[in-house]
Amino acid sequence: QVQLVESGGGQVQPGGSLTLTCAASGFHLPYYRVGWFRQAPGKEREAVGCIDGDGRSYRGVPLYSDSAESRFTISKDYTDNTLHLEMNALKPEDTAVYYCATDLVLNAGPGCYMNPQKYDRWGQGTQVTVAS
Repeated sequence: QVQLVESGGGQVQPGGSLTLTCAASGFHLPYYRVGWFRQAPGKEREAVGCIDGDGRSYRGVPLYSDSAESRFTISKDYTDNTLHLEMNALKPEDTAVYYCATDLVLNAGPGCYMNPQKYDRWGQGTQVTVAS
C-alpha cells in the first residue's frame, strides 16, 4: 500500500530548529519527485520546496520557495526510505501544518513541482508551531 507519513513536528521558539521526516511505504521514495507544503489556518496551501526523483545517473536536486531559501534543507535518506526537511531560524510565520506529497511518477526526469495540484499522494501532515 502506497503511503506517506510525516513526523517531527512540534513547538519551538523563534530562531529554533526542527527536522521533519516524510516516510514512505509501498514505493522507493528517493526515485520519485516529492514536494513539501504547508498550510496555516485560513490560508492556502503553499510550497516550501521540492526535490526531483533520482535517475540512473542523476541525483535529485532540491528547489525552495523564497521563504524557505537559505533556512530550510531537503534531503533524502536512502537507508530508511525517507525524506527530511531541516528547518532552521524558524519564525512565527512558519507556523503551519506541513505535508509531503508525491505524484508517484517513476523516471520522471529532472524537475519538481511547487504547485500542490501536481501531486496526488499526500501524507496526513504534522503541526509545526513557532512561538515564544
